[in-house]
This record gives sequence, structure tokens and C-alpha cells, in this order.
Amino acid sequence: MEKETRYRQVLEKASAMLHGETDSIAAMATISSLLAGEFPYYFWTGFYRMIDGGLVIGPYQGTPGCLRIALDRGVCGAAASSGETLIVDDVHDFPGHIACDSRSQSEIVVPVKDADGQVLAVLDVDSVEKASFDAVDQEGLEKIVALLMSVNDVD
Repeated sequence: MEKETRYRQVLEKASAMLHGETDSIAAMATISSLLAGEFPYYFWTGFYRMIDGGLVIGPYQGTPGCLRIALDRGVCGAAASSGETLIVDDVHDFPGHIACDSRSQSEIVVPVKDADGQVLAVLDVDSVEKASFDAVDQEGLEKIVALLMSVNDVD
């Protein structure tokens, strides 16, 4: 099945499941689960929430992740600091990469921003293969993050 179709299905399922939901943690957990189930080659899928000026692990699917990430560290910190989606084909070439699990080879991180553009969290997806992510992933994940922002208490 093509990635575009998979993302469309995840977005449709998430939209139906999150309709009327107001709890951001429940929404993040649902999205993490749906992505991990639809994209089994994703090694780690989840959220880091912005708390007290840094990123704190939130709902996720996969092996244990880093519990806290400073904004000046790793792909997640860089994406949260810049407010831009980052695609990294080889995490070992990324300055300041944090090896939460040495099997991770490539990564995409999508900021979750409020209406004022403030970063509230990041969606982090890792793969055991290099260069796993592209513009299709970016577009699909950014649409899913936009859906997450429709949940009332994302903060």
C-alpha cells in the first residue's frame, strides 16, 4: 500500500476516534498507536511535550525513549527550537544527535504549535533504515498534527 493511502487512512481513523475528545494526552496516545500500527517499519512513534523549557516524553509506541530532551540537543530539540519539521536521513550525521536507541537510523520530527505559533510538543518518528522519510511523510504527519490541534486542551 502506498504511503499516501496509509496516511489518509490514519487521518480518517484519528479524526473519527478523536471527534469530541478534549484530552491531549488521550489524543497523542491514539495518534501514536495508529501510526505505529499502520507503519510497522516505524521503529519509534510518539510525542515529546514542552514542559518547563524542555521536552518531556509523552505518549509513544516503541522501545523506551529519552525521558527529557533539552532544546539544544538532538533532532527533537532542533525541531522544537526552529518550529519547523525536520527530516534527517542519517541521524548519526546530525550534530548533537541523541542516541536514545542505537538502532534508530533516520528520523522525522514535526512541531505541534498552538494558534500563536508557540511549540507545545513535537511528534517524533524514527526508523531503523536510513532515508526512510520524505515529503510524503512530512505532509501526512503535518496533517495529523493539525488534527491533534483540534483537541481542546493541547498544552
